[in-house]
Amino acid sequence: MQPAVFKKSPAKAGSCTTFQRALAQLPYSSSLQIGYDQTVNTVYTPFTMPISRGKEKTYRSDRNFFREALSMYRVLIVEDNTTFRQSLKEILLGEFPSMVVEEAADGKEALRKVDAFRPDIIFMDIRLPGESGLELTKRIKADDHRITVIILTSYDLPEYRQAADQYGADYFLSKSSSSGKEIASLVESILSDQDRAKQ
Repeated sequence: MQPAVFKKSPAKAGSCTTFQRALAQLPYSSSLQIGYDQTVNTVYTPFTMPISRGKEKTYRSDRNFFREALSMYRVLIVEDNTTFRQSLKEILLGEFPSMVVEEAADGKEALRKVDAFRPDIIFMDIRLPGESGLELTKRIKADDHRITVIILTSYDLPEYRQAADQYGADYFLSKSSSSGKEIASLVESILSDQDRAKQ
């Protein structure tokens, strides 16, 4: 099936967009690939969703709908601080309620989870029991370069940033200066980029 692309029409809340009108015209048993590219204000196609009219369900083409689409993805948090790990998990699930979020407290557990869970994104602390987060990043990226690794650390120093880059990390964030909103926005941006790469 060829992806269908619909331009969003500026509309007030509750009004019918071009996307919704096109949806209403599709055959009853159709499937539609849906997503939202906020850079061009266009609905595009990262995943397939069955269409069943007559059900009391609203199909939206707004930013919230896009975030629900991203909830299908998997994130692994590698962090030995239980409190911080749980806080980050709450932030992610607050923004992406259906997202699958796994946790690991050390390198061995992280590698087991990566092998079994195959996450799309990994939040990686640098200082971990046993193997460091930088060494883990190098091993994970060598095995699967498609996994996005975000270093999230308290050590926001130039030498750590340089090392993170050398070991293959995709992003470097400071725990002390990165807000929950900034983290959620970064995740949204990363996953939308991954969707485009699959097209």
